[in-house]
Amino acid sequence: MKTLHLLRHAKSSWAAAGVDDHDRDLNKRGERDAPRMGAALAERVPAQPVYVSSALRAQRTLEGLCGAWPALAAQQHETDPGLYTFAWEELLAWLQDAPVESASLFLIGHNPALTDLCNQLVGYPALDNLPTAGYLRLGADLDSWSDITEGVARLEEFLFPRDLP
Repeated sequence: MKTLHLLRHAKSSWAAAGVDDHDRDLNKRGERDAPRMGAALAERVPAQPVYVSSALRAQRTLEGLCGAWPALAAQQHETDPGLYTFAWEELLAWLQDAPVESASLFLIGHNPALTDLCNQLVGYPALDNLPTAGYLRLGADLDSWSDITEGVARLEEFLFPRDLP
């Protein structure tokens, strides 16, 4: 059994003209939502290593999560430039070549790649759009990440910032 945790980066800022997409920071809402999601996920998800996109907004999202989730802060975090993608096919290839064979992987990345990956893995349009700072948990009856492909997973849980008190 494999469990895939997907989190879209928190809301990013478009305020600074001329800033490269990779270097965009969080806006006020993103700075507020990341710790709120960290506190909520701390009650639902076991702390584990996190693989995170190299984009600044993804890095800052992880910082926000950890600020409210000390057990996650104590885990290993690996920045992977391969997760800075907007294509689900690239995420699928990343998963198939996952750097570890752990039962669970937690990724922080970008849309539309995460929404599309979810829909491809479950085999139907389960989700219209993963909102910023939105979380998904997918399960798949697989022995190895190399076996993950379209239609093999179940959407088991989702949590969005708008759902939090």
